[in-house]
Amino acid sequence: MNIRHSPATVAAPMGPYSHAVEVPPGSRLLFISGEIGVLPSGEVPAGIAAQADACWRNIAAILADAGMTVADLTKITTYLTDASDLAAAGAARAQYLGDARPASATIIVKALVKPDWVIEIEAVAAAKA
Repeated sequence: MNIRHSPATVAAPMGPYSHAVEVPPGSRLLFISGEIGVLPSGEVPAGIAAQADACWRNIAAILADAGMTVADLTKITTYLTDASDLAAAGAARAQYLGDARPASATIIVKALVKPDWVIEIEAVAAAKA
């Protein structure tokens, strides 16, 4: 099992994440490319809530394909094109991650590759080999 670190000598995390996650020796690593809010049909739903949900469904499906779950996530990076979408993105994250606390960063960017994309999430997971 991955070891979460949030030492008392550092300010507590300001959200649902750990300051660091240690991967035990011999673990399998899975690097998940930036997932965007695109449905399996190729459709890009309108709005942050629908796109964030699609991102997390895609990540959950990729993890399952590798025999992993969100509990195995060690690091996620979320890219948003609008800072006002932070709450909606966080709500989708909470729905999918529950008590999982990977290391995390959220970055506000000017744009993603296509103008209708408003969120992209990349992730790293680790599980016992």
